[in-house]
Amino acid sequence: MPIQTPPTHEDLEEHPVVSRDQWLINRKALLAEEKQLLKQLDAISAKRRELPWVRVQDDYTFESEEGPVSLTELFRGRSQLIVYHFMFGPGWKEGCDGCSFLSDHVDGARQHFEHNDVAFVAVSRAPIAEFLPFKKRMGWNFPWVSSNGSMFNFDFGVSFTPEQVASGNVGYNYGTTPYAHDELHGLSVFYKREDGSIYHTYSTYARGVELLASALQFLDLVPKGRNETDTMNWVRHHDRYEN
Repeated sequence: MPIQTPPTHEDLEEHPVVSRDQWLINRKALLAEEKQLLKQLDAISAKRRELPWVRVQDDYTFESEEGPVSLTELFRGRSQLIVYHFMFGPGWKEGCDGCSFLSDHVDGARQHFEHNDVAFVAVSRAPIAEFLPFKKRMGWNFPWVSSNGSMFNFDFGVSFTPEQVASGNVGYNYGTTPYAHDELHGLSVFYKREDGSIYHTYSTYARGVELLASALQFLDLVPKGRNETDTMNWVRHHDRYEN
């Protein structure tokens, strides 16, 4: 992601100031572009729904707070499932700060989309006992399960073998993003038909999950924008921000 240089105090002090009438002319011109962008986003969303599906042959087993659960059970009676691939590898003491930032947005939204036939679960490769203390520390209530011992994370392109990492490029984000780490983040969507068959309908990685983090959309509205010198370098676990 190209980083836009954040404006300095001097930049903002010298920012153009015009009359209300002139401001309305500029604002209406931008509004026309914003409306066009929304129409384009609607069109992309429609194409996303039109993607063909892939049947999931393996009913993966996960470890939950209640014990072993299958992929089928993660739907919790619903037909649609969103899986957030949370970066928390075996032996880690706390989760990725970027994944944590996104996860801070989930519980408020979840109470709404769960009533629209959509289940949500975070999945990490660490054993569940290693990340439950962190979940408690963060105050999250959404389901979070471990895929430790299964191929789930590897099959859906977010965990990688030492040999893959040593190659220098693990093929992340459909080969478009040159990362070489053992754990990376992403989001996958599944659909379950009435006969119980499960289908993989969509996955996105890297900046593809950004639209779920509404705090970024708030920041994009203000004069300083995201005010970052590297991608999200200002983000911390929410209990580590200074007053």
